Amino acid sequence: MKTKILYTFLILLFSGGLSLSGQNVSFEKSNFPGKEKLFKEVMKIMKSADKLYSADYPDYKTALDLYLRANSFNPNNAELNFKIGKCYFERKNFPKATEYLEKAKSLDEHVDLELNFLLAKCYHIDYKFDKAIDLLIKFRQTLDPQTIKEYEKAIEKEINECKTGKKLVANPVRVYIKNLGPAVNTKYPDYSSVVNADNSILYFTSMRPSTTGGGIDEIRQQYFEDIYFTKKDSLGNWEKAKNPGKPLNSDNHDAVVGLSPDGQQIYIYKGETNGGDIFTSKLDGKVWTKPVSLGKNVNTAYHESSASFSFDFLTIYFVSNRPDGYGGHDIYRCKKDEKGRWGVAENLGGDINTPFEEASIFALPDGKTFYFSSKGHNTMGGYDIFKITYEDGKWSEPQNLGYPVNTTGDDVFFSISANGKYGYYSSRTKDGFGSLDIYEITFLGKEKEVVTNNEDNLLAFRTEGVKEEVIEKKVEIQDVNLMILKGTITDEYTKEPLPATIELTDLTNNKIVATFENNKATGKYLVSLPAGKNYGITVNSENCLFYSDNVNLTDKQGYKEVVKDIQLKKIAVGSKVVLKNIFFDSGKATLKPESQKELENLINILNEVKTLKIEISGHTDNVGSAKFNKALSERRAKAVVDYLISKGISADRLTYKGYGFDQPIATNDTPEGRQQNRRTEFKVISR
Repeated sequence: MKTKILYTFLILLFSGGLSLSGQNVSFEKSNFPGKEKLFKEVMKIMKSADKLYSADYPDYKTALDLYLRANSFNPNNAELNFKIGKCYFERKNFPKATEYLEKAKSLDEHVDLELNFLLAKCYHIDYKFDKAIDLLIKFRQTLDPQTIKEYEKAIEKEINECKTGKKLVANPVRVYIKNLGPAVNTKYPDYSSVVNADNSILYFTSMRPSTTGGGIDEIRQQYFEDIYFTKKDSLGNWEKAKNPGKPLNSDNHDAVVGLSPDGQQIYIYKGETNGGDIFTSKLDGKVWTKPVSLGKNVNTAYHESSASFSFDFLTIYFVSNRPDGYGGHDIYRCKKDEKGRWGVAENLGGDINTPFEEASIFALPDGKTFYFSSKGHNTMGGYDIFKITYEDGKWSEPQNLGYPVNTTGDDVFFSISANGKYGYYSSRTKDGFGSLDIYEITFLGKEKEVVTNNEDNLLAFRTEGVKEEVIEKKVEIQDVNLMILKGTITDEYTKEPLPATIELTDLTNNKIVATFENNKATGKYLVSLPAGKNYGITVNSENCLFYSDNVNLTDKQGYKEVVKDIQLKKIAVGSKVVLKNIFFDSGKATLKPESQKELENLINILNEVKTLKIEISGHTDNVGSAKFNKALSERRAKAVVDYLISKGISADRLTYKGYGFDQPIATNDTPEGRQQNRRTEFKVISR
């Protein structure tokens, strides 16, 4: 019986399954009598591992495999356990790192200067904040005056992060977090998700066997990254993800880093050019155009990653580690000039950028709200996600999104729907599909909690982090002042989709704010209208009369989604168009300045079709006498004709008439109906 117990003891000892706690066994031949040949082989293994471990670019993965083989021979060497722990730490397997670092400490607490520092970081990542702080203080006390200079800032940062973590975990934000499921996620890494404004389409990056060309990265031993997408079905569920193929994807690495609010433009990170550059591609109907570089003011010989555009496509925000920054990667912006070229990059400044790393900028289409990741500010560990706003030329103080959205790991590649309610990110959790999965966060209000874990090393960023499901009653959140106007543009007669241009004008100064195009294959469009302006909307398509609309968002109204299908009329005799951006003072026939853009639209179509003759008609509601309203409507129609003549349009092409309230297009029993009836129209008489 004693012999059997002793035999089991020896097997466990030399397989690493049993520890001789407190006894450090050095790698000396005299400690392994009768095993000289095996000892010699182990020392060769150790030498090879040490070379990989100490290289300028350490190969921790291979070194770890070798060290573990040596550890099965001698599991009670403090230095070996430390090196294994550090390899696991660098590989972001923190539970295993903790196990071996604690073992090293039990064998010899002075085995390596870094031991307590690395172990404290492991405790920090595992939410053992007090334990981490105590060890960091002890670590600082052991440093000599020269060495403390090297570690003081790092120690202070770790302690502050632990203190921030304690506060955030004690006051969790209320969220519901769910895995997007097998239609999107696989056993392979799925990450870097970006969503369009109305939360209907999601693009992401994956390393799965269906990668274009089927190639494997020899260094990573994983499939090349490709871009995939998924759409929501009629029930609101994400459909089976698809690979859009070439030219969006290539036979090399292709990762999505940004998406326009309407889903018509995508921004791609390509690591094989310079140090990593950003490219863009547009959806031409159902086909993506060949990706093109964003140019030398955006892309440099350094590493550019993550791009997001303003709602009007006139400003790009991106991340770069060019040398003129505050440290590491910073966030920059470029503005487009009148010729459509990107201007010189501008650093967003010290209110946003820190001496540490910033990453993955995402702009909401409200024109003022941004999300980014940073290792600076009041992070609770690694990258945290922050929210900032830009108003009156000033940036707000970055606001940490809180726990469990943020974790002690790296939280990057965050995107959010325009209403601010649904966020997307990647994480590895116990209930996942085997690797990094994409999760959806629903922001509910206040409170609750989540656990964290770690993630893999990716092409554009390294991420580790964790999220699990938290369920609470939903609470409405309305802090985004934005309207999403969407629908389909079709031919009124054939009902077929029409390619069209959508122009937004600020009617207070008659300046064009932005120009968009719909999808020429489906006719679908999506326009973002940030609050604060009175918008004139003009839709133009070849051989059609223009369509106009008015959306007044000068007052903050929260978030709205409005579906408006637009049917364009061909230029034909009898066709009518309501001029919704012609304005008069109440009871008067004097054109207001806000009417200028609409009048220009009318002039443009008359100049394009030289033979076109039209009637301008005025209409009123039924408030007041028929005689007064008919006279008022006629004077207003004449005012429009007089303006057109003053701009060079021949009088023989124009007629006018006032119909008063004889031709209502809506009920006069409601304020909304009466407003629709008070209108100016033009009708094609001949062409």
